[in-house]
Parts: sequence; structure tokens; C-alpha cells
Amino acid sequence: MTGEQLQKQMRIQPFKAFQLHLADGRTLKVDHPEFLLYVPGMRTCVVADLDGGGYDIVDLLLITSIRVSEGNGRGRRKKNR
Repeated sequence: MTGEQLQKQMRIQPFKAFQLHLADGRTLKVDHPEFLLYVPGMRTCVVADLDGGGYDIVDLLLITSIRVSEGNGRGRRKKNR
């Protein structure tokens, strides 16, 4: 993963929550852009873990994919008729 790809995902408006899938099999949730810190030119990013009360420092080269959530979970789903 490149820093530019990560920044692009963080800047999408309106923001869409996403998950970072790592080479070791872990998945990190990013529910808000303020939960992820990336400084351009750096090889790592910091992902806040609000459920666990900590944070992860992640090497960008270990991010294998980004999964974008379809919705934010707040809206009502339309029924197919």
C-alpha cells in the first residue's frame, strides 16, 4: 500500500468507514478519519483502536487491502419490491 492510496481513501467525501487488512491476518477498523494518522512521506501510519483503548502502528507495506463499508449503518435500508 502506498501513502497516496491511504490518503485518497481518508479524504473521500463523504467519508466512508473502511477496514485495513494486514499481511498477518489482522483487520483494523477506521470508522472516522480522525482515527487514522498518516504523515506524507512516512512508511507507517497509526490506527486508533477505540474498542481496545489503544493504537496500532502499521507499516504501509504490510497493508494488503482496504475494504470500504457500504454504508455508515445509520440510514434505513430500502426494500426491494
